[in-house]
Amino acid sequence: MTTDNQSGCNCGRPLKLLVTGAAGFIGSNLTLELQSRWPDAEITAVDNFFSGAEENLRGFKGKFENRDVSKEQALSGDYDIIFHEAAITDPRYGDDRQMLRSNIEGFRNIIALAQSSGAKLIYASSASMYGNGAAPQKEDQEKHILSAYAESKLAMDEMARDLFNKMHIVGLRYFNVFGPGEAHKGRPASMIYHLTRQMKGGARPRIFKMGEQKRDHIYVKDAVEATILAADARKSGVYNVGTGTAVDFNGLVADINSVLGISLEAEYIDNPYEGTYQNHTQADTSAAEKYLGFKARYSLKDGIKDYIENHRL
Repeated sequence: MTTDNQSGCNCGRPLKLLVTGAAGFIGSNLTLELQSRWPDAEITAVDNFFSGAEENLRGFKGKFENRDVSKEQALSGDYDIIFHEAAITDPRYGDDRQMLRSNIEGFRNIIALAQSSGAKLIYASSASMYGNGAAPQKEDQEKHILSAYAESKLAMDEMARDLFNKMHIVGLRYFNVFGPGEAHKGRPASMIYHLTRQMKGGARPRIFKMGEQKRDHIYVKDAVEATILAADARKSGVYNVGTGTAVDFNGLVADINSVLGISLEAEYIDNPYEGTYQNHTQADTSAAEKYLGFKARYSLKDGIKDYIENHRL
């Protein structure tokens, strides 16, 4: 993200940034990283704590607003860059209609705010819309919608597509993000969070039969880096944010065992979500490399190691 002397925009004043969903998982990591890199920027963090956690913003020194961005007239102001991470993110949330309304209307309101202030808009899309489509998944392939969450994110991408030639707007299809700041999510937290907690407690890791499902796990520090780079994207668009590497569940257990210095064998269980479960996620990262200049720095094992050793997982 380009600034003058890391303290302002090209207009000669402090950079004005807005982060929605700032107390959530990716949002809190992003907010604190923006503060660290650009301490003179004016950062406004917004969250209504529907799924975020106040402790995630410990150390944040900017302005905080407790607001639901899906409500009319929720936000106003002039910003240079808006990072929109707010959403109902649990794919098994019990009210599909509410999820669709909240995620889509929230995005509509944020678009209006970005347009009124001339801000660049970076928003969270999702790899969930690929469903069980062919892997590695490419941005333009046919979508396979398995949840209302995926449906809401696809609707957002379609709204953004109509604006690609009118404003700087970038959607990021995050793959399977893990790392510090996700503990408050409970059940929707990453497999890595849940399996590591089990294994540190001495329990055998429970994975779906026979551990052959694959995931493109990306460490949250890489996801944040991609999000910041998107502010200087070469062109508006929707881009995959993943590592480009898929690791099966058995391999994931092996990596956690290796980092913890233990050797627990997996316990295989039936998958209760057959038919609505993604069996293989893997990002084609070529577009993100070309237009964002992004390539993940952390391998799965390196991300797990940093998470366990430096963030008290």
